[in-house]
Amino acid sequence: MASSEEAKLETFMQWLQANGVELRGCKIKWCDSKRGFGIFSDKDVSDGVMLVVPLDLAITPMRVLQDPLLGPACRAMFEEGDVDDRLLMMLLLTVERLRKNSLWKPYLDILPTTFGNPLWFSDDELQELRGTTLYRATELQKKSLLSLYESKVKDIVKKLLTLDGNSEIEVCFEDFLWANSVFWSRALNIPMPRSYVFPEMQDAHDICIREADEKRSHVKKSDNQTKEGTCNPMTGDTVWVEGLVPGIDFCNHDPKPIATWEVDGTGLASGVPFSMYLISAAQSPLQIDQEIYISYGNKGNEELLYLYGFVIDDNTDDYLMVHYPAEAINTISFSESKTQLLEVQKAEMRCLLPKTSLDNGFFPLNTQNSEENNKSKADKVCNYSWSGQRKMPSYVNKLVFPEKFMTTLRTIAMQEDEVFKVSSMLEEVQYTTFYFSYFPWNDRLLAPAFVTETIFYLSLVSFLSRFSTFPTPSIS
Repeated sequence: MASSEEAKLETFMQWLQANGVELRGCKIKWCDSKRGFGIFSDKDVSDGVMLVVPLDLAITPMRVLQDPLLGPACRAMFEEGDVDDRLLMMLLLTVERLRKNSLWKPYLDILPTTFGNPLWFSDDELQELRGTTLYRATELQKKSLLSLYESKVKDIVKKLLTLDGNSEIEVCFEDFLWANSVFWSRALNIPMPRSYVFPEMQDAHDICIREADEKRSHVKKSDNQTKEGTCNPMTGDTVWVEGLVPGIDFCNHDPKPIATWEVDGTGLASGVPFSMYLISAAQSPLQIDQEIYISYGNKGNEELLYLYGFVIDDNTDDYLMVHYPAEAINTISFSESKTQLLEVQKAEMRCLLPKTSLDNGFFPLNTQNSEENNKSKADKVCNYSWSGQRKMPSYVNKLVFPEKFMTTLRTIAMQEDEVFKVSSMLEEVQYTTFYFSYFPWNDRLLAPAFVTETIFYLSLVSFLSRFSTFPTPSIS
């Protein structure tokens, strides 16, 4: 690591400590040019808590709206619906990086200046992805970001810089692209205590409880006593908020993590109320200078590259996305009718298949396992990842494409006579539904599932009719 990077790290560590961050059993140090900085074990801690960061240091939408410089202007735009939660944080990152005397400078200076995700690829590098879902997603994302920057972000950033007396600073698209990449590669979905996110509600609740206690102490008990109005306690203890947590966000990813992060609303776990802490999940004490990994979630290489700019060799969570391009529907016969049928069914145009199934020709090992066993395996794989709670698809251990995706393909492949029969049947059902609207069973007739069943039935009839030895099925 160059001396300039060492100086930035030292300044950053001082900034963390000045803002109440406690490094109890770890340190931040340089890994290599691919991974950047990481968190390493420094000493053994009896309770496993290695790092504690006050939530007040997190970059969240609330923090932006409370900022002395950005707050008033951003609050007005937020209330008008001109910006959303994520854009608020990206605006703060963009502006604070350009400001000369930013309070966030020690943190922003140590963050990467470029990223490995496809938005930063050269034209030649991007061509290597041509033909993949990732190539199309990158094209659409870059176009969307450019449009957002030109139509909104550029003027907002210039306005905010002018308010700070930095009107001479030039703003470019790369500044916003950097902020976007910082957010998506480092943001956490944080389960914050409701009383922290909405302190005014907690204050009102506490006052209400005190008033109720005072009234109870002064009112004599009586059989005919009038019942006083009471304040209902707040329902739900957690509010999920996206944000960046300096310090915690230097943890690198590994499919087999040795640590996890938690939020401590009371201070019982970490000793610091309203904080996030990093705790060891290892079965044995960590070795000194051992890197502390967390999991960003069960993500395939496409998703890892798109969000974070890296891939994992022999990734057991890798998936193959199979999709039917929406723009291709316009090129097929009877596209208008088929599009309407797809919309009614709420059809799924894509699905994820585990790449491990390709190793055996879509026949995974141990196919004799019962459906119940497969379901239990899929249900168990659920965690709180870098970007929130994720659950594995229910069809992860099955040999077939998901039913909804198969229905989509079946609808797209329908022949002229099949389209006509389905349309006729649905028109007849729609008439019946209107005519007999007072019957309780009519609600299910034009439900997406009913349309799907109709298409499946007529497709089956069409298929079997090609073989004279098979009787045509009938609806009983």
